Amino acid sequence: MSNLDIIAAHYAASDRGDLAGMLAPLGPATTWTEAAGFPYAGTYTGPEEVRDNVFGAIAKDWDGYTFTLGDLHDAGDTVIGIGTYQGKHRETGRSFTARVAHVWKFDGGKVSSFEQIVDSVPVAEAMGNR
Repeated sequence: MSNLDIIAAHYAASDRGDLAGMLAPLGPATTWTEAAGFPYAGTYTGPEEVRDNVFGAIAKDWDGYTFTLGDLHDAGDTVIGIGTYQGKHRETGRSFTARVAHVWKFDGGKVSSFEQIVDSVPVAEAMGNR
């Protein structure tokens, strides 16, 4: 399976709401970085930390939180997904839409890192932080 296929499978799992499938490409040493300014900012290592600190927190705070993939780019050992986040904050009832890029890096056919680059202002505003 190519690097592009691995990430396409991650996004397909996301579309199905399949958290195990989303975490499947991550190994114990994979780093996952959420952008500064994003509510879940930080770098997490391994699928358990990502599950607990990113996807678990999102599930707790948001209704209908989705990522819609627009473009997927194969750059060899780097795969870039560009798309849109949307969701409705449970506490404030406010919705948002934000553009995002995901940068996936591979080493030896395995995901070594993920980095999120996002317009975090609409997310913070929906949470009542602005």
